[in-house]
Amino acid sequence: MSEFIISFLFSNILICFITVIFLIMKRLLKTQITSRIQYNLWFIFLALLAVPFIPLKPVSMPEILLWVKDFSPLHTNNNMIPSYADNNIPSSVNWIHDFPLSVSSKTPSVTGIILCTIWFIGIFTMLLRLAKSKSRLNALKRSALPLQNKSVRKLYKNCLDELQITRDIPIFSTAFLISPIIVGWTKPCIYLPIHLISDYNASDIRYMLLHELQHYKHNDALTNHFMNLAGVLYWFNPAVRYALKEMRNDREIACNISVLELLDESAYEDYGNTLITFAEKVSLNTFPYATGLSGTMKQMQRRILNISSYKKPSVWKKAAGFSVFGIITVALFALAPILSTYATGQNHYNWKYSSKNVNITDMSAYFNGYEGSFVLYDTDHNTWNIYNPDYATLRTSPESTYKIYDALFGLEEGIITSDNSFMTWDGTEYPFDAWNADQTLYSAMDSSVNWYFHEIDKKLGTPAIRKFVQDIGYGNEIINTDLTSYWMQSDLKISPIEQVELLMKFYNNSFGFTPKNINVVKDSICLFSSENNRFYGKTGTGRVDDQDVNGWFIGFTETNGNTYFFATNIQNDTNATGRNATEITMKILSDMNIRKQ
Repeated sequence: MSEFIISFLFSNILICFITVIFLIMKRLLKTQITSRIQYNLWFIFLALLAVPFIPLKPVSMPEILLWVKDFSPLHTNNNMIPSYADNNIPSSVNWIHDFPLSVSSKTPSVTGIILCTIWFIGIFTMLLRLAKSKSRLNALKRSALPLQNKSVRKLYKNCLDELQITRDIPIFSTAFLISPIIVGWTKPCIYLPIHLISDYNASDIRYMLLHELQHYKHNDALTNHFMNLAGVLYWFNPAVRYALKEMRNDREIACNISVLELLDESAYEDYGNTLITFAEKVSLNTFPYATGLSGTMKQMQRRILNISSYKKPSVWKKAAGFSVFGIITVALFALAPILSTYATGQNHYNWKYSSKNVNITDMSAYFNGYEGSFVLYDTDHNTWNIYNPDYATLRTSPESTYKIYDALFGLEEGIITSDNSFMTWDGTEYPFDAWNADQTLYSAMDSSVNWYFHEIDKKLGTPAIRKFVQDIGYGNEIINTDLTSYWMQSDLKISPIEQVELLMKFYNNSFGFTPKNINVVKDSICLFSSENNRFYGKTGTGRVDDQDVNGWFIGFTETNGNTYFFATNIQNDTNATGRNATEITMKILSDMNIRKQ
């Protein structure tokens, strides 16, 4: 929860920016679109406010294009892998040594806990205010009496007929209101102030009743609930509070225009005069569940000016309004993936998809229930084969696969060299026999000896590690100060696609490092070689509370004059190991005829 609140805070910064842009767009388009369209635009805004709470990663446009391409009848996927009902993967990876250490579940950050506490206190306070308002509304309902005035009841019946409303909507009178309100979504009721009935003016009462019934026709009571919810959840965001106030004002303007559309032009002035008459009597609505002629004097002035300048919109203006509405909807929802706290918290890599060289392939049969992804890049054909694009861009802890680059950093800084990579074991007992001995880079990489790479990190220091990671663009490039665990279920994260892209840069030495050092690391991860095939790879396993939850196998293979780069990641509550990721990878590569078993 503490991680969510920090991500939610960053989302709110973007929401403030979106709100400003949204208000500017509305102001610029004020004369181009109808009042009803202007009000309806706020529903897009409300929908965006819900995005940070949706526990799903919003689908990005590139993924949609890929799916369309994949399901198109004109599309043929030459690299489609056949599905196998029998997924008994042979045990052919006994040469893989995968020795993970368990880490404890990550404790929430102090900052996150403090922010979360403040947020919940604010929510609780807002709920108390709503509860108080609800209590006052209930008291008003208990004191109200069914409307007895026959003239007003007859006028009310005519208004219902005029709006073609067949539902029975009870109407009451009360002494505890200044202006009329309509309350309730499932059981709507109208409450009229007694003074309005006593001063009986048929036209004024008719206008007021038409106004309240327009709220009913447009389900404004339901909208109130969503607005109240947004106000509770975003109580701390001034931009959202201001936007909700503007939305209420636009709702009243749209409601006024709906009434004007029922009237003759000669009656517009009378309706405006009615609002002016009530302007001194109305005040801010103390019932957030109700809709009525509430608002500040400034808002009332805006509404009256809107009435005075109203002209029935032409067909062209209505069409233009719908077009603008569609364009703004697409533009705002394009920002939805950025607003998502899921996307922020889980940290998806914003990969630039290309519809020309990406093949989305169903390999679920190989994964045998694991969540995860397989990514393969074919150098000769410049093509990508990807299983599960969502997980292919999902950044997760690199585990021991990071040791490829840690070794490279150590070589670049001269902490170890191609001629002397020896380190003496300090006698600390580890749960794996292979770790309890002196090591070289080759033995440490083969047995994935953590203490060897921790020694490299100690001598490098946090600033140097952070600089190297940023220089090569490793994942999210986040390095914490704990050098014993930053690549194990911690802040540093990378996606399968980034793993492949980074391996390509490593293979071609796009980093500009010493070529000899690149070759030394390549040799240290060479798993086997033959006359026509050299195979390189590194596993990684994330173990949390003694459960294997994150398994990696990454590498590349040189075969038949071509080079293939691959990355497999599997995730599960248990048994998601680098060894199992390796078995899945070898089976896929074998069935693709990239490596024959």
